[in-house]
Amino acid sequence: MHITFHGAARQVTGSCFLVQAQGCRFLIDCGMVQGSREARERNYRPFPFDPRRIDFVLLTHAHIDHCGLLPRLAEHGFAGPVYATPATVDLADVLLKDSAHIQEVEFDRAQKRDAKSRERGKGRRSHAPVLPPLYTQRDVERCLQQMRGVAYDEEFSPAEGVRVRFRDAGHILGSAIAEIWLADGQGGTRKMVASGDLGQPGRPILRDPTPIDAADVLLIESTYGDRLHKDMPATLDELVDVVNRTVARGNVVIPAFSVGRTQEILYHFLQQAACGRLAPLDIFVDSPMAVAATEITARHFELFDQEARELLARARHSSQLLRVHFISDVQDSIRLNRVQSGAVIISASGMCDAGRVLHHLHNNLGRRECAVIIAGFQAEGTLGRRLVDGDRLVRLLGDDIEVRASVHTLGGFSAHADQKALLDWARAMHQPPRQAFVVHGEAVASQALAAALRLEPGWNACEVTVPQEGAMHPI
Repeated sequence: MHITFHGAARQVTGSCFLVQAQGCRFLIDCGMVQGSREARERNYRPFPFDPRRIDFVLLTHAHIDHCGLLPRLAEHGFAGPVYATPATVDLADVLLKDSAHIQEVEFDRAQKRDAKSRERGKGRRSHAPVLPPLYTQRDVERCLQQMRGVAYDEEFSPAEGVRVRFRDAGHILGSAIAEIWLADGQGGTRKMVASGDLGQPGRPILRDPTPIDAADVLLIESTYGDRLHKDMPATLDELVDVVNRTVARGNVVIPAFSVGRTQEILYHFLQQAACGRLAPLDIFVDSPMAVAATEITARHFELFDQEARELLARARHSSQLLRVHFISDVQDSIRLNRVQSGAVIISASGMCDAGRVLHHLHNNLGRRECAVIIAGFQAEGTLGRRLVDGDRLVRLLGDDIEVRASVHTLGGFSAHADQKALLDWARAMHQPPRQAFVVHGEAVASQALAAALRLEPGWNACEVTVPQEGAMHPI
């Protein structure tokens, strides 16, 4: 038995792990690398395995860095099923179609831009080569036919000698921990647990990550493996302060992932409005995908925690204080550019590397009376990361923009577990695994979590590894 790490090894994105056991070959996730242009170009490399020989895929959740290369995998010959929770299947439909649309639009714009550049430069190209879409809407439609929904806690067998059970990861709607039992060829089984992305316990809307009793082999994420989040009361205090100070004279722009962050941020605004801590407020959710994802979230009400159910039942009493406008139409989005004050604009993408949020940042970053709230992880090379790092001049939609707006990083809103939560989840196992692979984190974060795991009581016999990309390990 072997596992090979073809992504999310010493980096956060690009989740893709190949497991080979007793003649069976399957993937855990098949995600897109996100970040700088150089990082994204890795998505165009040939797969380091033959997609035609993959028997099935286990998808932990619908974020693009976990599912974003599935259409390309299918287009290159993968014909097997993709197993995920029903909510993940619903969300993947929205996210993959949006991903294809963005790629097609950006390719079209880049071609037109390069044509104009060649005209001005008499044939000389002034931009980097235009990357074609990785896949089209038609590719996505074909891939979605391979999706199979399996409920939490329901055991199934995708191949002979393999049993799987999805458990709630508490990260986004439908996110799953994968428990995988593999026949060892000698009458026994070996249990592998892939954490996927774990949510921070005690957060609203979604339930806490499910504790796992045991594993022989553990794959554990480490996005925030080297730090602790600010506690939620302090995070909400900062949110309320920034919003109340800003909206009287400017706008607040919140780049947010359409799935997960947008819905949770709306929940917090609703909660603070119900407590009387926010002045009357207009919130604009400017993202067709966020609108669709919010509708899917409402359809899966059974996955909410009790606190979220109670607050939403009281939501109608806050309607005069909190006016939420969902925007899908392009012209309505353009009209938002004329709003000079009093607006909270929540828009994708969460890392500020594509989508409508670029236009809202273009219009508001240069204004001292405005604020930008960063509410999620920002990969290296993204505009969001440059704002977090304090860059005062950024290139945006072809223009150099001086950053005059205040920028606030509210790590307490992260959908990922921090170091303490990761360690608490790992130590809940009755006995430590024989092997633990620390993945889904930049090198510093992964190494920090690995060091902390090695110091855990009883973990001295566990082989804790931070794998290199492309490395194969026996399990």
